Amino acid sequence: MRKRERENPCGVCGHYHKYEEGEVCGICGHRAPQAEKPSVHLSAFPSEILPEFLYLGSYDNASRSELLKTQGISCILNTVPACQNLYKNSFLYHCLQEDSTLQFDDAIQFIEQCEREKARILVHCMSGRSRSPAYVVAYLMKSKGWRLQQSYQLVKDRRPTVEITQGMLQQLQEFEQKIFGPVASNGAASPQLFPNPAPPVLKFGFPKPNDQAAAPTFDTPGTTSIFSRPELDIPPHQFTFGSGQTPMTNNSGGNTGNNFPMDSS
Repeated sequence: MRKRERENPCGVCGHYHKYEEGEVCGICGHRAPQAEKPSVHLSAFPSEILPEFLYLGSYDNASRSELLKTQGISCILNTVPACQNLYKNSFLYHCLQEDSTLQFDDAIQFIEQCEREKARILVHCMSGRSRSPAYVVAYLMKSKGWRLQQSYQLVKDRRPTVEITQGMLQQLQEFEQKIFGPVASNGAASPQLFPNPAPPVLKFGFPKPNDQAAAPTFDTPGTTSIFSRPELDIPPHQFTFGSGQTPMTNNSGGNTGNNFPMDSS
């Protein structure tokens, strides 16, 4: 075993084995437990909302200056004052005041300034799940002319971990009405409750079971049955097979009917 491995015993059993690689300990049989994989992979890079311009992330993303520089980000919109602006010499920061009322106009003004200067901007809060996504959605509505549902869906697609709180969604709905006027409500209270339109039901001419108007009727009084043949109304005791045919006779006077001689050869 290599020296580096001998210097790092397992923290559980104390023996020297490749614990992190899942190797079984040769002394006690100990193996590292299989950790459950997270349902959503959290990248060290922020999520790109608009190509080469608008990025969304968490405070952890904002603290990785080298990764931000590799993406060409030079401006940071900090939506939570509790998050420190760590690299003031490397990035242009704009910090919003912490308030229960979201400051959409202030945030949008800074983002639009970055857009005019062709600078890439990161919008972040502590986790990148609610507050900062709300500001990004507000920007898309105001600057791109998109409705709330479309803007929210785009952000959700780009960053699946987004879960904007009901209070912030309510403010976004009010902001949408401020931009576009009263919105015709269809019973949906928030974007995550907007159902995808159900696929149309294909109809091939078969009526529904409860569609009495379209169902055909077969017992209407006065309607002649398609199976009714008056000329065939013969009492059962008088009905014989072949009775409508003229019997064939041979020269000897015998009735051959439909009897044909079989080939005996």
